[in-house]
Amino acid sequence: MASITIRNLDDDVKRLLRVRAAEHHRSMEEEARLILREAVELKKTPRNLASTIRARIAPLGGVDLELPPRVPMREPPSFD
Repeated sequence: MASITIRNLDDDVKRLLRVRAAEHHRSMEEEARLILREAVELKKTPRNLASTIRARIAPLGGVDLELPPRVPMREPPSFD
C-alpha cells in the first residue's frame, strides 16, 4: 500500500476531520482514506435527476396525490 503526506492542511479542516471520524467511530486516517476512495471512485451507472431525487426521498415514505380529472382545453383568448 502507498502512503501520502498532506502538508499545509488548515487547522479547521483537521479539526472537522477529527470530529467526522469520531462520529463514524473511525480513526482520522481511516476517515481520510474513505473520503479519498469515495471522491475518486468511478460511478458505475449515470443516473438521471428523477432517479436521484427518488433515491433521496424514498426512505421518507411515499405520498399519493390525487390527480385532477382531465378536461378539454379551453379556447385561447382572442385579441381582435
